[in-house]
Amino acid sequence: MITLGVILLIVGFLLHINILWTIGIILLAIGLILFLLGSVGHAVGGRRHYW
Repeated sequence: MITLGVILLIVGFLLHINILWTIGIILLAIGLILFLLGSVGHAVGGRRHYW
């Protein structure tokens, strides 16, 4: 999810498509939150680790 967010940010920036830029920011933020929750030991979606 983090990788997809970064890719959408880059494509949205290079092609000047605002919706891709916005979706990229949202996916990046959600991916980082899930990664942080999984790395500190909280179960995310029934899993101990999220990656």
